[in-house]
Amino acid sequence: MLDVTNPRTLGRSICIITGASRGFGRALAHKVSRWLQPGSVLLLVARSETLLQELKGELWSFIVDQQSAVHCVAADLSTREGLDETVRVARQEAVTEMDRVLLINNAASLGNLSNFATFTGIDEVNSYLSFNVSSALVLTAGILQAFPRVPLQQRSVVNVSSTFALRPLPSWVLYCTAKAAREMMFRVLAEEQPHVKVLSYSPGPMDTDMQRDILRLTGVKNHLLPCQESAEKLVKLLLDDDFVSGTHLDFFKLKKLTSRDDTTM
Repeated sequence: MLDVTNPRTLGRSICIITGASRGFGRALAHKVSRWLQPGSVLLLVARSETLLQELKGELWSFIVDQQSAVHCVAADLSTREGLDETVRVARQEAVTEMDRVLLINNAASLGNLSNFATFTGIDEVNSYLSFNVSSALVLTAGILQAFPRVPLQQRSVVNVSSTFALRPLPSWVLYCTAKAAREMMFRVLAEEQPHVKVLSYSPGPMDTDMQRDILRLTGVKNHLLPCQESAEKLVKLLLDDDFVSGTHLDFFKLKKLTSRDDTTM
C-alpha cells in the first residue's frame, strides 16, 4: 500500500500527535504534514482549543493542497473522557484505507521539582503519573484497538522520551519516574506486538515553555535546540524506518553519528 516509487513519504496516513498545540508537538505537526500523501488525516490533540485552531490555520493551505485533512481534538488526556474522545475522533476520521497509523505520544508535563522525601501526598503523585504514564498507555491501547492489524498497513508508535528516562537526577523524581516507566511500557509493547513499530525518541532540550519553567525553578540554563531541528530528526527516523522496534534514540547521539558519517564519506 505504501508508494514504493517514492519511499520518502509517510504514505496515506492517519497521524495522531498529542501535546500538539505548543513547542515540539507544534513543530512536529508542521514537519509531518509535509510528508503525508493525499487522503491522509492529521489529528492534533491538546487542551487548548484556541492554540489548536491557530495551528490548524497555519497548516490549512498546505494540507488542502495535499488533499488531506487536519482535525483538532481539545481534550484533557488525564481524563477518561479526553482519552475516549481522542480515540473516537481518530476512528471516525480515518474513513478510507490507510497505509499507516502513526501515534506520537508527546503530551507530558514537568511536575514538581522537589526532594524525594517531600512527596508524602499520594494525590499529587497519582495525578502526575495519571497524565504522564497512564494516559499514554490507555491512548495507545485504544488506538491499536481502533486500528487492528491489517495486511500491508504499518502501525507506528512514538514515545517522546528524555535522557532522564535512563539517568536519575536529584529533585526530578516525578519526571524521571514517569519517563522511565514510559520507556519500559513501550519496550513491552514492542516485544508483545512485533507488527507495531515502536520508537522512544529523546529530542534534547528545546526552546519550549517547559525549558523556561526549568530555568525559573532551578536557575539552570541549557543550550536549547530549535524545536524544528529535533522534529526534523524524528521525521527522518520515521521515513528511514531502519531502527529496531522498542529502541531508545537520542537526538545528540544521532547527531554525532551523522557527523561522523559525513566526515568519512
